[in-house]
Amino acid sequence: MIRVVLPAHLKTLAGVTGEVRVEVAGPGPATQRLVLDAIEARYPMLLGTIRDRHSGKRRAFVRFYACEEDLSNCSPDTPLPERVVTGEEPLIVLGAMAGG
Repeated sequence: MIRVVLPAHLKTLAGVTGEVRVEVAGPGPATQRLVLDAIEARYPMLLGTIRDRHSGKRRAFVRFYACEEDLSNCSPDTPLPERVVTGEEPLIVLGAMAGG
């Protein structure tokens, strides 16, 4: 079970509180793509909010963090850190801010 921390506005949209836990099924290791697929399948109201529906690319002001590392620019098919896969650490989806 993978733990995911969503930003407050996405938790409100999905109607959840606290962390979201998703089971990732796939032939290989758990990846950002598989986690986001699981989140969007479980919470269809989040489709298009974290990544573009057509291209699958991360939205410009959304960042991914895990184990004190910024995973935002990693390939969506890069395996997640083992501590995230085992549930020790969450995958954090963070809404970035711009401006001054």
